[in-house]
Amino acid sequence: MEKTDKNNPLKSLEHWEDDVLKRYPDPDTPKKEKEEFRDYENSERVDTVREFYKLNHQYQTYDFVNKKEEEFLKFDKREMSLWEAVDFLNTLVDDSDPDIDLDQLQHLLQTSEAIRADGHPDWFVLTGFLHDVGKVLCLFGEPQWAVVGDTFPVGCKFSDKIVYPEYFETNTDSKDERYNHKYGVYEENCGLDNVKMSWGHDEYLYQIMKDYLPEPALYMIRYHSFYAQHRENAYDHLMSEHDHKMFEWVKKFNPYDLYSKAPVPPDTKALKPYYEDLVAKYLPEKLKF
Repeated sequence: MEKTDKNNPLKSLEHWEDDVLKRYPDPDTPKKEKEEFRDYENSERVDTVREFYKLNHQYQTYDFVNKKEEEFLKFDKREMSLWEAVDFLNTLVDDSDPDIDLDQLQHLLQTSEAIRADGHPDWFVLTGFLHDVGKVLCLFGEPQWAVVGDTFPVGCKFSDKIVYPEYFETNTDSKDERYNHKYGVYEENCGLDNVKMSWGHDEYLYQIMKDYLPEPALYMIRYHSFYAQHRENAYDHLMSEHDHKMFEWVKKFNPYDLYSKAPVPPDTKALKPYYEDLVAKYLPEKLKF
């Protein structure tokens, strides 16, 4: 996780998550002194996130997404249970995070336990528990800019509400007249199910889970990184009435995803029996990745 290169400019997956927290702070949290936060201004976090989005915005084209769907939606990389997938994901423990030393399982449990504490349905709890499992893409050799990051539609004009929109200048779609206007290859209010999103862990996990979970859960998984819409409403012109209705669930999920991190690790051993039953209720014994 420490190694960086031109294809993986983030030192950890949490660099992007920290940047999202900075852009969308919890309005209910009292302002802290500067020294209580990670130091963005005097650290490389700003630079690595910026470099990450240079690559992400350059290479996330309509053709790239089609190729990645063809490659990964065959689900021929590995067959494993959800628990095996979580163990696999735990090899992405972030050793560079100075504040929170949690593996991926503990992060997932923090999210799901916050949801459970608020009395939401069990499928909502399960969604919190598995929402980041698609990050196993990193372990199949994918660069981080094709796994994490804010997501956005491809095949139409890139909104200036997307983070670092200036970096789309190097994206070939921005100069392709098929794609560089408001609707691109789509029609007004065609519905997001007809829109291709930038490739990453959100879409990948949605495709794995789409036969097993309720529709609100699938929207949460598929669009939880689509900040240009659920925070900025930048793509209303592509969304159907049904999308708008379902996005209320996405917005409900978002605070749990962003603000549930805490330095005290969950008691994994005590919690696991509950989650074993929950996973068995909704998912098959083995999943294809």
